[in-house]
Amino acid sequence: MHRRSSVEFPDPRDTLAEGIIAVGGRLDVGTLFAAYSRGIFPWPQPGLPMLWFSPEKRGILEFKDFKVPESLRRFRRKNPQIHITVNTDFHQVIEECSKQPRPGQDGTWIIPAMRRAYVDFFKEGFCFCVEVRENNIMIGGIYGVLVQGVFSGESMFYKKPNASKIALWALVELLQQQGHQWIDVQMVTPVVASMGGKYVDRETYLKMLEERHHELGIP
Repeated sequence: MHRRSSVEFPDPRDTLAEGIIAVGGRLDVGTLFAAYSRGIFPWPQPGLPMLWFSPEKRGILEFKDFKVPESLRRFRRKNPQIHITVNTDFHQVIEECSKQPRPGQDGTWIIPAMRRAYVDFFKEGFCFCVEVRENNIMIGGIYGVLVQGVFSGESMFYKKPNASKIALWALVELLQQQGHQWIDVQMVTPVVASMGGKYVDRETYLKMLEERHHELGIP
């Protein structure tokens, strides 16, 4: 367990309702580390204490299934002014993600308390982001959490067409180079689905998590 964590979450299989595993608690580095170590993530709801989830269906992207549409490859080749940076402005990426309109959602779940917590998590080395820039102006990006060898994608944004897809593509290539074989995406958005994302049941996901920890010698 992370040296700053004194939190122990219940077994992620023991959900209360609708995937909720715990209610309340502090949104700090130690608690986030303890949660993600067990495949649990926070998801705030208006007027309620912080809710922590281990959903029945989990979105994942296995790199063996990852696909880049030929149209996106052509777009990338025809736009050499677009380039990738990593971890140069986490604050802006999470801010832009919080402002990105989401179909069927009124407002954002990336509330100020979430932004502050994940900025702290980033400072401790447990978050990173990929930025897509056009002529040095950020037009897209993605951020997520990397805890005990497992990357969990949190959110992405775009200001121009294809920018979020390019961010995901760059993220996958980066993680592949580091020996990863899959990422947790929590929920499968249309963009992620178009590039190979899928849902698995909770037990399958938790076994994947345990296998990754075993592979890295993490108890």
